[in-house]
Amino acid sequence: MTERLVVSGTTAGRRELDASLLLVEDDSADALLFTEVLQDSDLRADVHWCTTLGEARTFLAGHSGPVCVLLDLHLPDVRGLDAVRQVIAAHPDAAIVVLTGLVEGEAGQHAVAEGAQDYLVKGRLDAETLSRALRYAVQRKQVEQASAALHVGRLRAEENARLELGLLPVPLMRGTGFEVDARYDPGREQGLLGGDFYDVVQTADGTVHAVIGDVSGHGATEAALGVCLRVAWRAAVLSGCTGPAQLRLLEEIMAAERSAEQVFATLTSLVFPADRASVRVVRAGHPGLLVRGPSGTTWYDPPGGMALGIAPGTGSWPETDLPLAGGTGIVVFTDGLFEGLTGPRTRLGERGLLALARKYESLPAPGFVQALVRAATDAAAPHGGLADDIAVLHLAWASG
Repeated sequence: MTERLVVSGTTAGRRELDASLLLVEDDSADALLFTEVLQDSDLRADVHWCTTLGEARTFLAGHSGPVCVLLDLHLPDVRGLDAVRQVIAAHPDAAIVVLTGLVEGEAGQHAVAEGAQDYLVKGRLDAETLSRALRYAVQRKQVEQASAALHVGRLRAEENARLELGLLPVPLMRGTGFEVDARYDPGREQGLLGGDFYDVVQTADGTVHAVIGDVSGHGATEAALGVCLRVAWRAAVLSGCTGPAQLRLLEEIMAAERSAEQVFATLTSLVFPADRASVRVVRAGHPGLLVRGPSGTTWYDPPGGMALGIAPGTGSWPETDLPLAGGTGIVVFTDGLFEGLTGPRTRLGERGLLALARKYESLPAPGFVQALVRAATDAAAPHGGLADDIAVLHLAWASG
């Protein structure tokens, strides 16, 4: 049976112990001594008294808040370090201070090694020592719990990072005649993936297929849906499904996989035939693209249809054939690249992005992509930065 001990005396100037206090002691004289010493200390605590470990286990099983256990190692139903082990098993979050006899110093040290936070010698118990031991025991337990949670969080973050790295696209190229330069920056903190996605695949006939897309939202759920759409797109390409039929298939998959009906995705899918003469473009609610031709950089808005998921089953997406002069590069991107604020009420926008592209158009593809992203980032930095995901693809046949 658990009793509640009454600690009398003034509470002025006392410090609250951040836990309930459970005394497990079968000797009533020692329990009375503990009460008197606690009364003389600067602590205020809710104290419960059990005479057996069985009673203590029952109390701990029904106790939900923080608890500090003052534990005698010589009880009617258990003796020695097994008492510590049983308390830990019954309530792993409990702070434990062991009570030992005058000649049991080593027993206290062994108890700490088993998981107790401290030990006290009964014959040397005074108010200051008791107060310090109980407060420190609770604090040590809190530090242990925080450290354990931090370790678990770090391991989970490392595992998630490995999983996300495994989900990042690796272009599937069958030759060396096509150049792909990409940049991917997720908008969410501590994430490697966002709702943006891209992929590039070269089929056996030498045709190069590419996609870039953007799932609405910025969380892990949107990132997962982006990966789902990317993988589905690659499977469609490898099975020969391209053009509007490909987008109908992706929309059907998205409607089945998305977390809510209001979630949608924009994308641009491109096909570069092996003759290198043109690129076929299908666009679903996505921004236009940059064409880096021999005579300069232009903005191209091919005809398009609505974003995937807006009205499933009703969309129509025309396919456009854009002629390619030798040495032309196609740059596709998600809207996070140009939607950052550049002033209190202004954004970089499509015109601003085109101006930046023309500023750096003399750079080779890798440097161009990095410079474009860096300039857009710098322009938005004084006004909150680029909060959305960013994906950029520079696609071109190799010269020569």
